[in-house]
Amino acid sequence: MCDRSYPKKLAFQYLEDLKNEFERVNGSQIETAARPYAFIKFDTFIQKTKKLYLDTRTQRNLAKLNDELYEVHQIMTRNVQEVLGVGEKLDQVSEMSSRLTSDTRIYADKAKDLNRQALIRKYAPVAIVIGVVLMLFWIKNKIW
Repeated sequence: MCDRSYPKKLAFQYLEDLKNEFERVNGSQIETAARPYAFIKFDTFIQKTKKLYLDTRTQRNLAKLNDELYEVHQIMTRNVQEVLGVGEKLDQVSEMSSRLTSDTRIYADKAKDLNRQALIRKYAPVAIVIGVVLMLFWIKNKIW
């Protein structure tokens, strides 16, 4: 359809222009076409557009290529910004994970202390009573 040296973006833009114009002009008649050359009138538009795209150095074609490049540049910039944002989020997640790990250790230590205090509160009165009873038995045996 075109030379190998012709810019691919411009070739695709040419086809895109043809497609858009064809759909705009003949979109409703496509399904009802009964003869092979029903859209032969569209050939004039194809020829005019072909002349516009022949010289790749025309201002119009260069502008289209620059627009395409600008769009690609914008997409790439957005992608790089998203990657940087993900990196920052990963740093935040890592920091939060470290904090959570240290808080978990503190919680575990406090849980052990609370368990120890609960055991002391539960068994201390019993131990004191048994200790007093044993001391009384010992004193009674010493005195008698």
